[in-house]
Amino acid sequence: MATVSSPDRPVAERWYLRHAALVRITHWINAVCFALLLMSGLQIFNAHPALYVGEQSDFDHPAMSIRARLSENGLVGETIFAGHSFDTSGVLGVSSEDGQISQRAFPSWITIPSNQDLATGRRWHFFFAWLLVLNGLVYFAWGSVRRHFDRDLLPSRRELSHVGREVLEHLRLRFPRGAAAKRYNVLQQLTYLLVVFVLFPLMILTGLTMSPGVDSAVPQLLTLFGGRQSARLIHFLAASSLALFVIVHLVMVLVSGVWNNLRSMITGWYDLGNPRTPDVP
Repeated sequence: MATVSSPDRPVAERWYLRHAALVRITHWINAVCFALLLMSGLQIFNAHPALYVGEQSDFDHPAMSIRARLSENGLVGETIFAGHSFDTSGVLGVSSEDGQISQRAFPSWITIPSNQDLATGRRWHFFFAWLLVLNGLVYFAWGSVRRHFDRDLLPSRRELSHVGREVLEHLRLRFPRGAAAKRYNVLQQLTYLLVVFVLFPLMILTGLTMSPGVDSAVPQLLTLFGGRQSARLIHFLAASSLALFVIVHLVMVLVSGVWNNLRSMITGWYDLGNPRTPDVP
């Protein structure tokens, strides 16, 4: 990448190859897969917008449900979680489509397809689920061989002792520059470890547990997750946690330098900044 070097710092010291090619490729495949999995998953959820604990569906006592109920003012959206009811009209349960009030858990703009079509939603979901699994296996194999996980993601004892300071620096929107930006900070390390080794595997395994064919071949999955309905609940919570991670991740990309972060995830090259700025703000 061509740039103008300063007299006191050569180009080689300012530009840093932050992300390997395979990390960048698998990152973008994951981004596309997760977006389409989330949208098609919400389409599937809309077919039965309630979650339960255990093996059987307890229709009278859901752990969570999104529904519409009739009130004095007409249909209102209601979300029930752990026995607590919330009015979510216009967002969840009841939404407006083409000027008409529609009864559906999640609105049409966030589902694939936009109209209620369970069969098509399942086809989208299963295709991109297996693509995500294959992509994840490639990333995991590469990361294990190249020692990416223990070298780049596993925090040292010294880094763990700085968690509190990193939280304060993030709240102040102050991010590492210079040589300190070459390595993930401890909050990134812990978050990526959680995503890679907990949330994604949990989402995949609970998804498999909801398949009768897989259950007959590996019945231990039902025991592990406490039944098919519990697996569906955990699957929803894991997907919601990943969606929250994506939102926070995008916010951090925006506030810490959107073009520099995007460039590094597309080309690999990250601008470490002015050589006279301190490494840690």
